Amino acid sequence: MLLNDPHEMRVPLEGGAATTALLYPSAEPGVGATYILAHGAGAGQRSQFIVDFGRALSALGLDVVTFNFPFTEQHRRIPDRTPVLEHCYRKVIDTVRAEIASARSTLVIGGKSMGGRMATHVAAADRQRTLAGLVLLGYPLHPPGKPHQRRDTHLPSIGRPILFVQGSRDAFGTPDELAPIVATLHPTPTLHVVANGDHSFKVPKQNPMAQAAVYVDVQRAIVNWVAALKPEAM
Repeated sequence: MLLNDPHEMRVPLEGGAATTALLYPSAEPGVGATYILAHGAGAGQRSQFIVDFGRALSALGLDVVTFNFPFTEQHRRIPDRTPVLEHCYRKVIDTVRAEIASARSTLVIGGKSMGGRMATHVAAADRQRTLAGLVLLGYPLHPPGKPHQRRDTHLPSIGRPILFVQGSRDAFGTPDELAPIVATLHPTPTLHVVANGDHSFKVPKQNPMAQAAVYVDVQRAIVNWVAALKPEAM
């Protein structure tokens, strides 16, 4: 087994149900923080993007936890209703905090697209829940082609540090669309722009090595941002 091969965890849900989570343990020396990386609507925690980011971020020193929302765990294509997704995310947080030492010190939540949006809902709904911050990969500000259907009214209620990682060509919301919203939030979030990146940070007409470099830059930015949240870094 490789050092950062994932360890499977069981997350109990209501009604006796459960879902699967995977812990990618941090390489040493670790940052001493856990990042919960939730998947998007189109693919689960075993998708290439989530697996690659889980491995890379753990190699850089984060404990990374991924998980399946119930619809993915049950091999359904249509996402669950928002309350079900939120409930699942809260149960994952509770399980992670109970089982992973670094999560009791510094816990960051977030995810890709829909997964990140559910993290913002959970954080906004409970200001008393102890969370060090949120890392959002391709925040879905609006559906593609529908810029007026914005999903931002709850963001001011989060009240915690946020890192937005957004491709400049993201059809779900460009950095230019996010910037005026970010400016109104407190504390002021960090907006990391992936030049020429789409919703998954893919850049056009690039060779595989160039694309890999884009991902490495994003991954290092995430780890550096999370490390700066640690009390000793303040």
